[in-house]
Amino acid sequence: MAQSVVQYFVDEAGDPTLFNRKGRVIVGDEGCSRYFILGKLEIEEPGVLAAQLATLRQELVADPYFKAVPSMQSAQRKTALAFHAKDDIPEVRREVYRLLLNAKVRFYAVVRDKTHLATYVQQQNVRDAGYRYREDEQYDLLVKELFAKLHHMADEVRICFAKRGNRTRNAAFREALEQAAEAFARSFGFTHPATNDVVSSTPPHCPGLQAVDYYLWALQRFYERREDRFLDLIWPQVGEIHDLDRLADGRRGVFYTKQKPLNLAALETKRGPGI
Repeated sequence: MAQSVVQYFVDEAGDPTLFNRKGRVIVGDEGCSRYFILGKLEIEEPGVLAAQLATLRQELVADPYFKAVPSMQSAQRKTALAFHAKDDIPEVRREVYRLLLNAKVRFYAVVRDKTHLATYVQQQNVRDAGYRYREDEQYDLLVKELFAKLHHMADEVRICFAKRGNRTRNAAFREALEQAAEAFARSFGFTHPATNDVVSSTPPHCPGLQAVDYYLWALQRFYERREDRFLDLIWPQVGEIHDLDRLADGRRGVFYTKQKPLNLAALETKRGPGI
């Protein structure tokens, strides 16, 4: 029997930055996001999707309609090199979404409201003068939350995550998967059989990262700008969105799924204080 494989592509939107060099909270200021989001895209046929994205990009770059668009020029190293929702013009973005909506994918994400995180950190600083906020720890926490559940019984789990500078995240992903496996064993009484393969890459070399970027962009626009049309577009392909700071029924953390969709009305509910 052929082994079953689940393949995830992981990237982030926003950043974990809370303070400037003088210690002032800059969350929401120009250049500093209000939310930090980590997402994973499960792609059933990554090779097929990679070929489709490459073909689409070649067609768009060759289209005379785009010949004067800066981002489509090879020297700019943007759309001509790889799709990136923030850099791609609306006409290109629409074509990419049109392709992705027909792909066999499932999107999951974890969302952190940095305003509440900053409040928590300031409270901790009052309680403990030696406490220091570390951005890397926040990233690792979101990794653990994102992989807290093992969504499939597969023989192998492959993860490709977007490389950021010189930071390596292999250990954080492996630890998260190990913790998820332990939780699975406690819940079901037997060990999850999957082996894990974790690698880092960049969007030009890994089309799956180009795809997950588009889903993250849609979710980020929803949270940062309260613009819901892109989230509505991808929602049929969403598996789960975990809002870590949302309060519901007196408990912190809300899971949004097909049965409980994420929409603008959901953002009107109160968020919980602290981390």
